[in-house]
Amino acid sequence: MDRKARLRRARSELKNTAYEIFIGLLSVLSILNLVLVWVFRADPSLQTVLSIMNGLFSIIFLLDFTYRIVTAPSASRYFFREFGWADLLASLPFAEVKILRVFRLIRVTRLMRELGVRALLRTLLRDRANSALWTLLLMGILVLEFGSMWMLALEQYAEGSNITTASDAIWYTIVTIATVGYGDTYPVTSAGRLLGAVIIVVGVGIFGTFTGYLANLFLGPSKSEPPVDEDVDAATADAPTPAAPTAAAPTAEADAARLRALLEQSEATNAEIRRLLAQSGA
Repeated sequence: MDRKARLRRARSELKNTAYEIFIGLLSVLSILNLVLVWVFRADPSLQTVLSIMNGLFSIIFLLDFTYRIVTAPSASRYFFREFGWADLLASLPFAEVKILRVFRLIRVTRLMRELGVRALLRTLLRDRANSALWTLLLMGILVLEFGSMWMLALEQYAEGSNITTASDAIWYTIVTIATVGYGDTYPVTSAGRLLGAVIIVVGVGIFGTFTGYLANLFLGPSKSEPPVDEDVDAATADAPTPAAPTAAAPTAEADAARLRALLEQSEATNAEIRRLLAQSGA
């Protein structure tokens, strides 16, 4: 298969570039969680946080599988030859099949490598709105997981703490990211308050950017309707260019009139010369 055919197939398999990067990084995070489950196997609260996040990943991957099989040029080819079956099994909330998520990561890496780094960067820069959206979603997931785990580790056994369970930590992180701030749960240690300040700053950035994205999405000009200036330019470019005015071909009558005028002028000049000669001879 030549390179052009591979590029066409890669583009047909790839969805939005920013979306593919989001799914690839999420696959890496989900595989990392398998390691973290083993590392923190002695802490039931952290195990609960990781279980909740893995459940969220399962929902996202199941939606991703549904999206791919519905939009694939050939559903059977995607399912049997492009490891769609592995995507489906890896979406299930069972620890034994989660390692199959590596197939999704391998496929995305292979397809992006075939397209090339320059093409990917051009696509990301050209589609900045979607790139920002998927980046925000990834940041939100990272802050939700690691912010909850870290906050729980700092506050769980502190004196007077009210963040003592996995649900407390996740609830506090969600409320803080959303900049709601109910105040029912809050850190009491200095390290926890510092972490809370970081989550607040990140949450303000996430929701501020997300609000700008929504404003641009609903209030910006439609992509299907180009701006007025572009319409005018396009109409001007498509309109036939008028031919430059050219001198009319001289007719026989115009030539005769011009010749008569020249003769009359010549006769008048000759008469004036004769008059002047006669005066000088006299």
